[in-house]
Amino acid sequence: MLNIKSLREQVYQFLRDEMHAGRLLPDTTLNLNAISQRLGISKTPLRDALLKLEVEGFVTILPRRGVIINALTLEDVRNFYQIVGALEGAVVEEVFPLLDSSHISALRQITADMREALRRDDFDHYYALNIRFHDVFLDLSANKALHPLIMPMKQRLYDFQRRPYVKDWEFRNCQEHDTFIDAIKAGDAVEAARLMRDVHWSFEVQEGFIREFYRREALERLQAQQARA
Repeated sequence: MLNIKSLREQVYQFLRDEMHAGRLLPDTTLNLNAISQRLGISKTPLRDALLKLEVEGFVTILPRRGVIINALTLEDVRNFYQIVGALEGAVVEEVFPLLDSSHISALRQITADMREALRRDDFDHYYALNIRFHDVFLDLSANKALHPLIMPMKQRLYDFQRRPYVKDWEFRNCQEHDTFIDAIKAGDAVEAARLMRDVHWSFEVQEGFIREFYRREALERLQAQQARA
């Protein structure tokens, strides 16, 4: 089949995949010449892809100094949680009248599939399912600018780079999904929005797991850097 993506989009996806796989690490400088040669492309589509990555926060372009892959700080995480929680909580209240038994069934099935993915240690599938869970209500919103605003923050939190996830945290995430679904079934829009905003996306509530998650990531990054030295 023909690849109808623009060359910029293909280069962008290549770089995201390299970050996700841990072959491009935070706090390192990209070798633009090597990337161009490897892909057999000019600097123009590479530059365009890097501009998109910079807008999304993945890299910083330093004039005459190169391109740095950004590390994610705890302050970044705190800010992303606050923003995503506020937006998703507002969406839950907005679309609540549209949520019916078919949506509840879909949410329950996705959560069950998430638990099964965890039992298989299939984090990639678990992550995709987690995104799908939230999209059940996000896709009902009339505000189509929300998804492209929220998604890059989620990608930076969970998809960059491949991380040693904390299984206990993910099982609790599923429990929070169950409680959220119960609030929808009970017809309690205020409680459902509160759970999404003030529990599920609360940095303070999740802080212990967050710190453990990024402690493991930092250790993995150090080990990867030492292996390449």
